[in-house]
Amino acid sequence: MPTTGVWEDPSKAGVIAEKLVKEGNTACKIDPFMPYFPLPRDFPLKTIKHAAKIFQAIRDAVGDELEIGIGTHGQFSTAGAIRVAKVFEEYHPYWFEEPVPPENVEEMARVAAHTSIPIATGERLVTKYEFANLLEKQAAQIIQLDVGQCGGILESKKIASLAESHYAMIAPHMYVGPIAAAAAVQLDTCSPNFLIQEYNGASLHNEIFLTPVKFENGFIDPPTTPGLGLELNEEVVERQLVARRGPDG
Repeated sequence: MPTTGVWEDPSKAGVIAEKLVKEGNTACKIDPFMPYFPLPRDFPLKTIKHAAKIFQAIRDAVGDELEIGIGTHGQFSTAGAIRVAKVFEEYHPYWFEEPVPPENVEEMARVAAHTSIPIATGERLVTKYEFANLLEKQAAQIIQLDVGQCGGILESKKIASLAESHYAMIAPHMYVGPIAAAAAVQLDTCSPNFLIQEYNGASLHNEIFLTPVKFENGFIDPPTTPGLGLELNEEVVERQLVARRGPDG
């Protein structure tokens, strides 16, 4: 969800939410706490309650028509994350993403035990063993594995099945490009515990394939052709390569 000017005027979030719902979207994510670094850090109650006004504006504008995730980047201390969760619980967020640095699973589990908001994490984890530990410690209920980072579709499917065995959902992370996004869509279609797919609708995603991924009314139509179901537009690929390395290579 674009948040330009929202911090200064939380009512703008309601206007954006109405637009998202009109377009057919059913969920969005907001990163209401800046800056990201240094971490872990905590914010004063005044700042936390101001951030909560953004969620209040969305609920006032569209009610329950739009799920809202709290996006953070492992920013808080354990106590700080629990404090934030208590303030935001009344708005029923979709999730509280990576409330504390993900390296310390025990501390994330402490946050999860103190809030009714589902904890989401996983974009910085790599192996199925890390995810197994996360699930066994009951540190998260929504697993944001990254298909490109976890070893591909087969390994990601193993992680998704681990999550399924713990009644946890998957919401694959996607912020590394259109090929990884296409792979994530394949994982989504064969995982019964699929919840939602992060999607970056940058123009390159539409240009780099001969037939782009179809994203309409808040949903992605999985390709049905072989492989990832997508064919690169070689002219666009070459143009991007030249732009990045320069005409002299």
